[in-house]
Amino acid sequence: MTWIDPLDCPYYLVSRVALCMTTRFKRRLVEAGFTQVKPAYLWALMSLWRADGLRVVELAREATLETSTMTGLLDRMERDGLVVRTADPDDRRTLRIYLTDEGKKVRKPVIALAQSMMDELLMGIPQEEISVVAGVLRHVLLASDESL
Repeated sequence: MTWIDPLDCPYYLVSRVALCMTTRFKRRLVEAGFTQVKPAYLWALMSLWRADGLRVVELAREATLETSTMTGLLDRMERDGLVVRTADPDDRRTLRIYLTDEGKKVRKPVIALAQSMMDELLMGIPQEEISVVAGVLRHVLLASDESL
């Protein structure tokens, strides 16, 4: 199928929606005073909020990022005071990532901000339609060679 109109092209729509949501979330974080938290950190933070002390490889897999990309992200997250890297006591060649007190403290308000933003953006859309879209996107993500 050939798409002439970008508004009919799923790739265009997904990428533009993601950009708009990221921009809005970044603005919300700054307005709320969470300048140390960046939208790019969210998936890594969510993984660590579920299971603190993950190895870099595990965290990259959880956040669906390449290990090399995860390293740069962790550099910034460490600089912003959200995580620390510690040698694994069982294998000193391996690093484990732990949340700092600040990384733990921002959990509830950051999740609340993200949820509030999503509620506003999806207001008026029936839950059934949201579930269908989420299912389609999940299917595409899981089918992609790049996703996991």
